Amino acid sequence: MKRFFIILPLLLLPVRLFSGDVEIIQPEFAAVAAGDAVLDEIAQELQFTEGPVWVPGKNGGKGYLLFSDIPADRIYRWAKGDTLEVWKTPSGQSNGLHLDGKGGLLACEHWNRRVSVYSLESRNSTTLCSGYRGGALNSPNDLTIAGDGSFWFTDPPYGLGNRKKEQPADFVFRLSPGSAEPRAMVADFDRPNGIVFSPDKKILYISDSGKPHQVRSFRVTGDTLVEKGVFTVISPGGPDGMCVDSAGRLYVTAGDGVQVFSPEGNLLGKILTHYQPTNCCFGGEDWKTLFITARPSVYAIKLKVKGLP
Repeated sequence: MKRFFIILPLLLLPVRLFSGDVEIIQPEFAAVAAGDAVLDEIAQELQFTEGPVWVPGKNGGKGYLLFSDIPADRIYRWAKGDTLEVWKTPSGQSNGLHLDGKGGLLACEHWNRRVSVYSLESRNSTTLCSGYRGGALNSPNDLTIAGDGSFWFTDPPYGLGNRKKEQPADFVFRLSPGSAEPRAMVADFDRPNGIVFSPDKKILYISDSGKPHQVRSFRVTGDTLVEKGVFTVISPGGPDGMCVDSAGRLYVTAGDGVQVFSPEGNLLGKILTHYQPTNCCFGGEDWKTLFITARPSVYAIKLKVKGLP
């Protein structure tokens, strides 16, 4: 199957500002964002952006954002004051990205149907897992790391295209350190998508972007998973990627922007975006900037709270 790529101009920041894009629903949201907080569009005219992750600077150096553009088959690098650049191509049509804590970048690759790890220095990649019980994975979507060093990832079929599905379900997998084959942990999602741990790594949140439009929560102890129940139902649209701040609030990308929930599941407020967002992460030198990928654009907004390094 042939794949075609569109060469797009590289962009400088800032591109455009939006104001009045914060909706306060509960008074507690005032601790998250100012009512006049401004969205900064740091990249535009891309194809379908996903998987933002902040890479801290070393030895006083400048940190930077990496994010995927799935159909463009690229991972981009953005740093304040620099030109947007292609960090890696081809990227296996990467989606979710996550630092592994060892100097590597974990990537869910749609086209290659694998989870890989890239060296941040050489940008070369190694396959961590690509199959389960003799069949190829569907198209790994998003991932997160547990306290024991294992990582958990979702495997819906969004990136299969015309290729045959070889798994009997859209699993949520856990890959233990040193293992080459993951273990299926949950099999009853319609379309498992975003996945993130609470700050203490005891609660795992998984979004279902299929028919239920739910975020479910699970209690995790090692390799044991116990469902707590439905954390919230997202409207408008369905949930996609997620992140948490240092106080345990959950940020869920939805049809109207990023919806922010208390750890108890109460909707506190929204960060509204022009394009429907796909994922989000915290970053910046003080970890108070929320980066949001949203189809052809990437946004940044300064908040009052810190995310998790």
